[in-house]
Amino acid sequence: QVQLVESGGGVVQAGGSLRVSCAASEDSFSRYVMAWFRQAPGKEREFVAAIGWSGGATRYLDSVKGRFTIARGNAKNTVYLQMNSLKPEDTAVYYCAAGRLRLLVTGQNSYDYWGQGTQVIVSS
Repeated sequence: QVQLVESGGGVVQAGGSLRVSCAASEDSFSRYVMAWFRQAPGKEREFVAAIGWSGGATRYLDSVKGRFTIARGNAKNTVYLQMNSLKPEDTAVYYCAAGRLRLLVTGQNSYDYWGQGTQVIVSS
């Protein structure tokens, strides 16, 4: 089965930047939609961003548009989430997900593979 491992989480001041990464145990992930979700303490898990097979199509949660960028690595087995202008409300555990999908869906149940998460803390 596909295994996803996140990395890059940490503590950053408000207004700062952080990049989280997700590595997949496949030589090529080009036929998978990959996405990022996050879950803050006491909150439900929410969709953050998704990227299509080719890397050309992306979709974002409204509150992160213009601040976050999702991108695939060259080998298509890695996906990144570049987070700029971070806010305290971005504090959450960030999870990467993958699914053999043809649409950039936002529902977590549509994704078959999940990482264990990496924690991002934005301090004020």
